[in-house]
Amino acid sequence: MAESAGSYTVPFWINGEEYHTDSKFDVISPATGEVIHQSSSATQKEVGLAVEAASNAFKTWRKSLPKERRDIFLKTAEVFDRRREEFGQYMMEETSCARQWADFNIGVAIEMLLDIGGRIRSLEGTIPTTADPNVGAMIIQEPFGAVLAIAPWNAPYILGVRSVLFPIAAGNTAIFKGSEACPRTMWAICSALHEAGLPAGVLNYLVHEPANAPAITQALIADPAIKKINFTGSTGVGRIIAKLAGEQLKPVLLELGGKAPAIVWEDAELENAAMQCALGAFLNAGQICMSTERILVHKNVRAEFEKKLVAAIDTVFGSGADAPVLINSLAVAKNKKLIEDALAKGASLLYGDSGAQESTPTRMRPVVINGATAEMDIYQTESFGPSVALYEVETEEEALRIANDTEYGLSSAVFTEDLRRGLRFAKEIETGAVHINNMSVHDESALPHGGAKASGYGRFNTAFGISEWVRTKTITYKF
Repeated sequence: MAESAGSYTVPFWINGEEYHTDSKFDVISPATGEVIHQSSSATQKEVGLAVEAASNAFKTWRKSLPKERRDIFLKTAEVFDRRREEFGQYMMEETSCARQWADFNIGVAIEMLLDIGGRIRSLEGTIPTTADPNVGAMIIQEPFGAVLAIAPWNAPYILGVRSVLFPIAAGNTAIFKGSEACPRTMWAICSALHEAGLPAGVLNYLVHEPANAPAITQALIADPAIKKINFTGSTGVGRIIAKLAGEQLKPVLLELGGKAPAIVWEDAELENAAMQCALGAFLNAGQICMSTERILVHKNVRAEFEKKLVAAIDTVFGSGADAPVLINSLAVAKNKKLIEDALAKGASLLYGDSGAQESTPTRMRPVVINGATAEMDIYQTESFGPSVALYEVETEEEALRIANDTEYGLSSAVFTEDLRRGLRFAKEIETGAVHINNMSVHDESALPHGGAKASGYGRFNTAFGISEWVRTKTITYKF
């Protein structure tokens, strides 16, 4: 960027204006360990200002016409496209992701803006028949009010846009609590919406240093003006969010961690299965909640699949002098510990070298564990990094048992040329989505997205996503 390291401070958005705080924190590049810039850091004062702005804006935004909201979303898509290079640079600097991942994020965000803009008019009520012919009734849908949206760093444009777009589309106002890892990236989302004409106070943005997370999050959830929360992130933090919201009797939409299985059956087209498993496991260094973490291979094709998987990983991820960058060194250490535990308990390395010393402690290349068993920590623990484990299976019952033997249930994949078998697997796998002959990483605005079990509840995207952000009201009248 044009600024020297640390000279720029990321502001908030409160009541339609950029807002700087006295308190700041450094934003560190995962790739270099150096300060990129600083960010404003929220205190109770900014929480109060943001909640007040959102509450006041709701009084008029809830009455805005669908056409007004639609036009703002469509114009925001244009702003995103025009500022694509700028926005991509923010994301690459703050998360050290590859250019392709940043471009993909921006592209999906634009598609979401266009898609949801066209769906705003889908919200409608009903006029049911009542028991008394002299009494009429109508059921209307109305927004909740001011809502809290919390999104993570790993796909910041996709998950950030999604977290605020659906509530706002339904007539709510929002406080967007961004990730301390990429505050400027998420500031850009608000910048685009305000440039497109979003009224003051409809979307308010703040972020805080990690040490303040418990106090700021608790204050926001406890505020009476906050009517609903959506959170995308780890299952551990999701449990905390759900508990805090439950104490306040407030509804929550959660999309949490995953341990996605990919079942490769003996009749699968192995070239495709290998490539999709490689992509599903190692896109963005495995830092995706839908990343493939378990590959269940039929014993009759295991040897051939292993060769093709190694070739696929080499083709897509094997080149380059520097290893992929993870968000911090703790993520690398976690993955290496899982691999070391598996090797100590009898697994072997099919691909990669977990002991390799890279140029920085935040870098790690893909690793595939062979011969994994249920006794190994990697069997249950979400790695959220560039490691995946292979398991040999022989029957459908065995494959389903292993696929479902986890607390998580977000996404999964099945590879078979028999559609009936694929659908049979799909009906029995306990995940929010099953992708037949495609990778486990799949999310688009036309499809409902969310998990089962400890991967959360509720659904983002499509008409389902809008309906999460309205509640019904029954009105009766006597003729």
